[in-house]
Amino acid sequence: MKKILKISMFLLVLLSFTGCASKVNTETKENSKYNNLAEYYENDMSKPEHEVVKARIIRIDKDDTKEERPDVPIQQDIRYQHLYVRILNGSHKGEEYALRNTIEMVNPYRLIFKKGEKMYIYLFENEDGKVGNIHIYERIRDTAIIWLIIAFLALLIIIGGMKGFKAVITLVFTVVVISFIMLPLILRGYNPLLITVGAVSVTTTFSLVVISGWNRKTRTAILGTVGGVLIAAVVAGVVGQFAMLTGLGDEQANMLAYIPQNRHLDFKGILLAGIIIGALGAVMDVALSVASAMWEIEENSPNISTKKLIQSGMNIGKDVMGSMSNTLILAYVGGSIHLLLLFIAYNVSLTEIINMDMIASEIVRAVAGSIGLISAIPLTTWIGGTIGRKRNKE
Repeated sequence: MKKILKISMFLLVLLSFTGCASKVNTETKENSKYNNLAEYYENDMSKPEHEVVKARIIRIDKDDTKEERPDVPIQQDIRYQHLYVRILNGSHKGEEYALRNTIEMVNPYRLIFKKGEKMYIYLFENEDGKVGNIHIYERIRDTAIIWLIIAFLALLIIIGGMKGFKAVITLVFTVVVISFIMLPLILRGYNPLLITVGAVSVTTTFSLVVISGWNRKTRTAILGTVGGVLIAAVVAGVVGQFAMLTGLGDEQANMLAYIPQNRHLDFKGILLAGIIIGALGAVMDVALSVASAMWEIEENSPNISTKKLIQSGMNIGKDVMGSMSNTLILAYVGGSIHLLLLFIAYNVSLTEIINMDMIASEIVRAVAGSIGLISAIPLTTWIGGTIGRKRNKE
């Protein structure tokens, strides 16, 4: 366990060093009051314009959402709820305010509340530090999400035992690296591709070492995983260059381009980073499955030739390849099903769909990830049949 912790700490330090060494020039001095981007990030970006707090509806003074209005066109039908709420957290905890909830009935996604329900609201303070304005943000859903996550982690431990507990550790570690190291470094202007490759290397190594221990099987799976995702990134980068993908194909990327306006991010690099992260789980699964199978084959037939061992590994990999490729493609299709239905509803042609930056990016993301997954099989097989064999260690 100490060896695992030492390896993890070394990889984390290496990732941070890689990020610092690969920072890109993202700010023009003549347009900034700060000396560098990090100083700007710590000052302007750390001062939110509003406070997001929880509130409970303690009464509803007026509600016309259930009225029948047959003579009013739905495009013009606007309803109101006059809510009286109590702040549950934050600097104004315990204070009560009246607010109006405006509901456009033409909008399928409309927020209609009942007494006792909770919501998230934006509190805007005036110069005196008092609440000057309130906007409804969203319903509170985090309680259900948290219980779902707890149930998932509990099932991992109950059914998986010690291996399930190790899986929880690796999952938490991956989330921490992505949330607190990779994403903040990318947002600060560091090279997203190098940062993501470093994060993938760190999380892959830590996860596989915790799950399988530090041995030749694990090292084989690590090399196969990193090699597969790098191939996916190279394919995506080359195709993206020829297809002239911008990395700004969806609404979220466009919003990121303008918030804040004086931060210039590498959106093509962020697109490649997303492809690498999206392919990582499937590639790691395939690489570990092939490496483990080859390890067991050699355990039961220690005198098997290198050629036969590699052939056996390839046969196993081919069986895994079909289902995992379908899994990766279907995962991307499932995430875009609303958009695909929208295209069909408006009779958008296939040519128009494919040439849209957003759709082209998703196709490249799915296919490049699948190519990385497929490439990981022969790579892992060759490593497992040559330098990864147990008899080499003996």
